[in-house]
Amino acid sequence: MFITVFTQVSVLMLMIAAGFIAAKAGIMTEAGAACCTDIALIIATPCVIIKSLMRRFDAAVMKSLLLAVVLTLLVQVLMITLGTLLLRSKDLRRQRTLRFGSIFANCGFMSLPLQEVMLGADGTLYGSAYVIMFNLVVWSYGVYLISGDKRYIQPKKLFVNPGIAGLLIGLIIFVFSVPVPHVLSSTVNYLAAIYTPLPMLIIGYHLSKTNVLKAFKDVKCIIAVLLRLIVYPLVSLGVLYLLGVRGTLLVSVIISLSAPVAAVTTMFSSKFGGGDTALSVDMVSLSTVLSIITMPAVITLAQLLAQ
Repeated sequence: MFITVFTQVSVLMLMIAAGFIAAKAGIMTEAGAACCTDIALIIATPCVIIKSLMRRFDAAVMKSLLLAVVLTLLVQVLMITLGTLLLRSKDLRRQRTLRFGSIFANCGFMSLPLQEVMLGADGTLYGSAYVIMFNLVVWSYGVYLISGDKRYIQPKKLFVNPGIAGLLIGLIIFVFSVPVPHVLSSTVNYLAAIYTPLPMLIIGYHLSKTNVLKAFKDVKCIIAVLLRLIVYPLVSLGVLYLLGVRGTLLVSVIISLSAPVAAVTTMFSSKFGGGDTALSVDMVSLSTVLSIITMPAVITLAQLLAQ
């Protein structure tokens, strides 16, 4: 089981390596990476969600989807609580970045492709629910955490984003069993297919601009990364297991939780000016490299408990 998961993660890592090489060779530029990011977020993300919901209505699936939303909120609150208690620094900018990076995972770019490959449509559906709640939390508590200023919170961004749009369209199709013409379903499927390779190339580009070895010298950075990759997923796995969560839902949530530090950590640190941007880059790069070992281990344990 570990080998199976390791193989899937390795495929993603090889795609990241392709992006790394493309960046070093000058094939992928900063402008190109930004453009690819927009395509992945604005076009591919909603298509992945819509694709997972292009099916006949099933009350059991709807119930599991709502449960996935509730569980996602539960684990987010759990991580926020642990991050507040365990990560402290005299430097407020470092403290904000350490907490933010440990709490928010790369659940879109790293997890959705893996959920689709390993778990199929149901896994992607539950993963999409996680991404939706992630967006709600990151644009509310996340912005406040990294900036230290409540004025940066913009309520409209909580609900107006590609993930929410894709979910609303998908839910209409699913709840009302709307027949989707072949020409439209094929288009959605093709656009959804680019969601796996494109984000990996983008991550590879950003890794090419960082010095991973530098991160190994920062003890608190390492602690925050280990919380993100190992402690939070395992604690959440234990809580969900005790709550009776099993099957695809459990594995899908843990895949989202086991992802490395979200790239938005760097973007928010830079945009809102309240975080340590250099530290955020170290956290993203270090966690991405280590995740090739930690993700298979954590996900394999989740698969064993999910049976």
